[in-house]
Amino acid sequence: MGKLDGRIALVTGASSGIGQGIAVAFAREGADIAVVDRMEELYAQETLDRIQACGRRSLFIQADVGEEKSVAAMAEMALSEFGRVDVLVNNAGIFSEDLLEEMSVEVWDHVLRTNLRSVFLCTRALIGQMLDRGDGCVINIASQLAYIGGVSASHYVASKAGMIGLTKSLAREVAHRGVRVNAIAPGPVETRLLEAESEAWRSAKLAELPIGRFGRVDEVTPTAVLLASEDGSYYIGATLGPNGGDVML
Repeated sequence: MGKLDGRIALVTGASSGIGQGIAVAFAREGADIAVVDRMEELYAQETLDRIQACGRRSLFIQADVGEEKSVAAMAEMALSEFGRVDVLVNNAGIFSEDLLEEMSVEVWDHVLRTNLRSVFLCTRALIGQMLDRGDGCVINIASQLAYIGGVSASHYVASKAGMIGLTKSLAREVAHRGVRVNAIAPGPVETRLLEAESEAWRSAKLAELPIGRFGRVDEVTPTAVLLASEDGSYYIGATLGPNGGDVML
């Protein structure tokens, strides 16, 4: 018996990295998974194959999670296929290095659209059917930088800090109606997102970490399983931080 037997999860940005890891971890615990990504299905094939290897159903949905009509179509496809979504993981996100003094409005808007507007749109599209059942879970993937800031990352930090604030407010709105809303704020994890950073950024960040190394995806996924399962039933509006000591609360 898995911790998520019979549950239906939708994970955005699930073709790689933390999103892929969470989707596969959920499948190992017995959940069927809607895999959402802006890229074509080819790029999500590894995720789909790993879910199916767990004996679980998977559905790929290509969607722009920052665009309202695309998100509405995503929700319709998932609900048509599975009948419901029990767990929503808002993981899709982007990062770029830009000093605020040089940042264009377009770059600022693109990061906020992808990282924060998407959380609003996806959650709004799927939380109603959770509330109707009095059962469901939303997990938002934030960042430890929301607490400590980051050079050349004010747009990214603002988006992730906004996500944590949204998590707390929404949790207060819906906890008494049977829906739990929480967040995870990982530290730097070895993914394609981290690989895209400059060597100077990586070296500086590594020097700051008490643990002395970057994290692995499989060091974040158990936190997602906890929050999605009954083991996490008393977590409401919380932000958990597998971050190697970069933030100590």
